[in-house]
Order: sequence, then structure tokens, then C-alpha cells
Amino acid sequence: MAELTYSAVGATRGVAPEGFRAIDRSALIGHGDERFRSAVDRTMRWGLQRGSGMRVFAADRAVREGDEARLRIPLWPRAIPCRVVYVVDEPDAAGFAYGTLRGHPESGEEAFLVERRPDGSVWTRIVAFSRPAGPLIWLGYPIARLLQEIYTRRYLRALRG
Repeated sequence: MAELTYSAVGATRGVAPEGFRAIDRSALIGHGDERFRSAVDRTMRWGLQRGSGMRVFAADRAVREGDEARLRIPLWPRAIPCRVVYVVDEPDAAGFAYGTLRGHPESGEEAFLVERRPDGSVWTRIVAFSRPAGPLIWLGYPIARLLQEIYTRRYLRALRG
């Protein structure tokens, strides 16, 4: 099994490690139990990634800790490898986080969560920390940050409606 490209595994549950850029964004996607269940089902089958325009090469089932996937971003020269590092399965929160593997342009972790709040509202939440994985990506860091911002916004919109 390939090694992750960072050491702070699971840190999207808490504080991002020093030297990484952190993101924590949420968007309202609806209300009620059915909306929550539907959003969880889609999220656990890579629905945010697919809804953002990526092609996902992964097992055809709900994600499990340890699963590896390859994500294909339009115009990127190759599929991007990642591994699910944890799964959240709680009454009012569900989702998963993946960590980057060698060949990913960034080093870090990203969590894709669905949360049901006490008022019944349902939210998508993206928590991440990252930095460029190599010298060429550092040279293009402004572009890498722009792409990350674009895809974060797409993730947040992927479950609306």
C-alpha cells in the first residue's frame, strides 16, 4: 500500500498542521431527515467529487476507511491518487476524509461532511489542509490555490437541489 504524503493523518478533525493552508467551509443544502439521508448517501459514493466535474475511479459502493481512489480533473494530465483515512458515521454527521498519495499535486487531507444541525438544517462541510507536493507545484502555487478554491466551491454546490 502506498504511503500518504503527509504525517498529520486525521487532522481535518481538529487543527491543521503548521505549514499547511487550511480550509473550513460550509453551505446549506436543505432541511429534514430525508435531505440528510440523501446527501449522506451521495457523499459516501463520491458524489461531491462527481458533482464537481471530476471522474472518480473507485469501488462501486460506499467508501470505507483504507479505500484508494483516483480522481480525474479535466485538463490535468493524469488521475490523482488518494486514500480514505477515516469515515464519519454519526446520527447527525457523516462523511469521510481522504489523504494524498504520491502522484497527487498537493500534500494533505480533505474531509467531505454532511451535518444536520439542531434546527433540522442540512449542511455540506469541506475541511482541508494542503500544500504543494513538489517544486513544480510550488512554482504554480497561485494556480493550484485557484483550482482548489474552484473545486471547493463546486463541492459545496454539488448536493444542492
